[in-house]
Amino acid sequence: MSLDIAQLLDIENKKDYKLHAARYNGASQPLDTFLTNRKEWGSWNSWRSDKNEFNRKYVVSFMKFYPESNTWLFGGIYEILGGGKEKRSHSYNSKLTDIGEELIGRLKIYANLTRGRSFKFENIYNKLSFCEVLKECYNGEIFCGYENISQDFSSLEVIYKNERTDWRTALENVKGIYTIVDKNTGKKYVGSAYGDTGIWARWASYMNNGHGWNKELIGLIKNAGLDYARKNFRITLIECLPFKTDDKVVIQRENFWKEALLTRDKRFGYNAN
Repeated sequence: MSLDIAQLLDIENKKDYKLHAARYNGASQPLDTFLTNRKEWGSWNSWRSDKNEFNRKYVVSFMKFYPESNTWLFGGIYEILGGGKEKRSHSYNSKLTDIGEELIGRLKIYANLTRGRSFKFENIYNKLSFCEVLKECYNGEIFCGYENISQDFSSLEVIYKNERTDWRTALENVKGIYTIVDKNTGKKYVGSAYGDTGIWARWASYMNNGHGWNKELIGLIKNAGLDYARKNFRITLIECLPFKTDDKVVIQRENFWKEALLTRDKRFGYNAN
């Protein structure tokens, strides 16, 4: 849709602004950081590289909205108050302004920003296409259906911490079998949810400590930290079963997948039994 993004954000002198295109930095997705820790998200907009990229009065911040192609979510407009002039300085002094504050986490745009993180606003604003304004601030992906659940740990952590009702309602009343794939090693862990707790409660333990009290994963996370899970784990629901399913059936299916995926073999998996 043809809408002037500068006008929508009440930006007058475009030469006072830089656009920040925040994207995956090798460790974290800015969208995940925005949803879990606003203070840390603020630090993304005060980081100074050797290029001194945010060398104007204001920074218009958009983060890569990775669930959709070429889509960016508005993260606020920051004022650069000083700092960052010294070559060895790693950050600016910045603060979030009230410019466009009602659109933070709600305004989505299309933009083909394949490279770079800093752009002169007067050169880029007319290449930004309006997508939509969400009714509420974005708080995680909508429930995708049982057959489509294959999420990075960091994405599920956002869903869990924001207690998305659609996900919780869908997962707390079903049992099932799941895998955790370690993208760093290629190893897999097969687990299950049965008894009085559904998949939501079972996965909650992983979100809280990274290992879900599984023997092999405890050692891994103890040495590498929770950030290892955030960066490398991908969780996939491979069988969803009604809550009334007998626990013996769930355990039988869990054992089937352990055998099928060889996850009891330390060369391929993290299952200790």
